[in-house]
Amino acid sequence: MTSPAELHQTHRELLDRAVSAAATRDYWSAFPESPSKKVYGEEAAPAGDRAFTALLGKPFPVDVPGAVGSVSTERSPYGIELGVSYPKADPLALVAAARAAVPGWRDAGPTGRAGVAAEILTRLHARVFELAHAVQHTTGQAFVMAFQAGGTHALDRGLEAVAVALAATTRLPGQTSWTKGDLAMEKTATVVGRGVGLVIGCTTFPTWNGFPGLFASLVTGNPVIVKPHPGAVLPLAITVQVCREVLAEAGLNPDVVTLAAEEPGDHIAGTLATHPDVRIVDFTGSSEFGDWLEANARQAVVYTEKAGLNTVVVDSTDDYQGLLRNLAFSLSLYSGQMCTTPQNILVPRDGIETDAGHRDVAAFGADLSAALDKLLGDPRRAAGTLGAIVNDGVLGRLEEAASGPGVVHPSAAVGDEQFPGATIRTPVVVRLDAADEKTYTRECFGPVSYLITTDSTPHSLALFTETVRAHGALSSLVHSTSPAVLESARSAALDAGVHLSENLTGGVFVNQTAAFSDLHGTGANPAATASLTDDWFVAGRFFTLQSRRHVASS
Repeated sequence: MTSPAELHQTHRELLDRAVSAAATRDYWSAFPESPSKKVYGEEAAPAGDRAFTALLGKPFPVDVPGAVGSVSTERSPYGIELGVSYPKADPLALVAAARAAVPGWRDAGPTGRAGVAAEILTRLHARVFELAHAVQHTTGQAFVMAFQAGGTHALDRGLEAVAVALAATTRLPGQTSWTKGDLAMEKTATVVGRGVGLVIGCTTFPTWNGFPGLFASLVTGNPVIVKPHPGAVLPLAITVQVCREVLAEAGLNPDVVTLAAEEPGDHIAGTLATHPDVRIVDFTGSSEFGDWLEANARQAVVYTEKAGLNTVVVDSTDDYQGLLRNLAFSLSLYSGQMCTTPQNILVPRDGIETDAGHRDVAAFGADLSAALDKLLGDPRRAAGTLGAIVNDGVLGRLEEAASGPGVVHPSAAVGDEQFPGATIRTPVVVRLDAADEKTYTRECFGPVSYLITTDSTPHSLALFTETVRAHGALSSLVHSTSPAVLESARSAALDAGVHLSENLTGGVFVNQTAAFSDLHGTGANPAATASLTDDWFVAGRFFTLQSRRHVASS
C-alpha cells in the first residue's frame, strides 16, 4: 500500500511544476500531445489498440455500489460494434456510498488528495492510446484529435484543476500558534469538502470537459459520482476504473469515485443533481438542461457550460489567405461539434479591405467556400479533420440548414476508407442578413455557420455584444488592421463577457484553448457559470473549518 502522503512525495515535482504553470500562464504541458512512436515507443499504440478491442462486446470491469442490472447504450459514429455493458446505477445507493467515503477522504488532506489525483492522471496517461480509441469511437473525433483533446489535453486540464485546487486549499496554514500577551492558543485549519460532487458528462468531449470538475472536487475533499452521457460512457468508465484502483491501493474507500451509468430516459442526472446530499454539480451540454440545473439544484453550487453564439467580426486584414485558411480549419475541426466553434461571422455590407484588395460580402463568402474546399478536397485529410457526426441530432440540424436559402458553401458527404460506416459531412455556410435574428440567435450545434451582413463594423460590434450578452458565447474573434477597431472589439468583448482572439492567421485557432494558459468559459455571460480553470471554479467546492485550544503556559 502506498499512502496518499507517499503519493504526494512521489509526484511532488509534477505538482509543484503544475502549480507554477497555473500561476505564470506560459506554455507548459505534462503529457506529450503527439502519438508518435518517437515519443511513446513502438509498442504503445498497438498495445492501446489491443486494450481497447479487448473491452468490446463484454461487461466493463468496474464495481458500482448497489448496481441493479446492466446497460449498454453506446454506438460508434464510425460504425463499428461496441457492445460494452456497464453496471446500472441506483442513484440513492451511489449517494449513500459517497457519503460513507467522506471521512477517510477528508483525512487524507489537500496534499494527500493531490498526490492521489496525480497518480490517477499518471496511470490514465499510461493508457492514453486505449483512452483515445474510447473517445474516438464514442464521440466521433478523429483518432489524432481524440488522442490530444480526449487524451493528453484532457489530462493537462485535469492536472491544471488539481494545481489550482491544491493552491487554494493550502493557502491557509494547517497549524498556527497565536499569542496575545499572556494568552496562547494553538489553532488548526481543516479543509472540508462541500459534499458529494456530481459530474454530468457530455457526448462530444467526455474527458476534456469532465476532468476539470472531477479533479477539482476530489482535491478539495469531495467524493464524486461520474454520470456519463449514455452515448459516451467508455472514456469516463475507464477513468472511474483507474480512480477506484488508485484509491483502493492507497488504503482509501474506492467509493470516493463511482460511476452512474443509465439507460436513456432514466433521468438519473436530475435525480442526483437535486438530492440533498449532492452539493456540487458540474455539467456540460444543452442550455435547456443547464438552465434547469441552475434553477432546480438549489442545494448545490452548479458549474455549467452550455450553448452559445461564438462570433467572428471581420473588418479588415493584411493576411487574407491566412485568415481564410485559419477560419476554414476552425469551421471544419471535428465537424464544428465543439462548444467553441464559430457560428456567426459578421461582415459589413460595404465589404472589407485586404492585402488582396477589396472584397465585398459575396466575394468573401466565395473565398471562404474555396478555402473550405481546398482544405477538405482530399478525402483522407478531410476525414482526419472532420471526424464523424456524433448523432442524428447534429445531422438533422446540418441537413435543415443545408436545404434552406442562402447557402454559400454546401455540405458534402466524405468517405473514410478505414471506417466505411462513418457519417462524415463538410460544413455548410449560409448567408443571412442582420435582420434574420430568429435564425442566428439560436445555437445550431454542428458544422453550420452563418455569414451575416451588417451595416458596418460598428454595427457588427454592437450586434456581437448584444447577442453574446443575451445568449452567451465561449469564444470570439476579430480581424482588423485598425488599432481603433481592435480596441473597440476588446471593449465589446469585455462588455459581452467573453474571451477574445485577434487576427488569428497561423497555427492557433479560435476554437482551441491551451491548459495552464487559456481560460475556457468566463461565467460572465449565459454560456457558462465558471471558467476552466480559475479560483472561482474551485473556491465553491470547499470550506476551511477552524479549531482552537489554549496552550498551557510553561
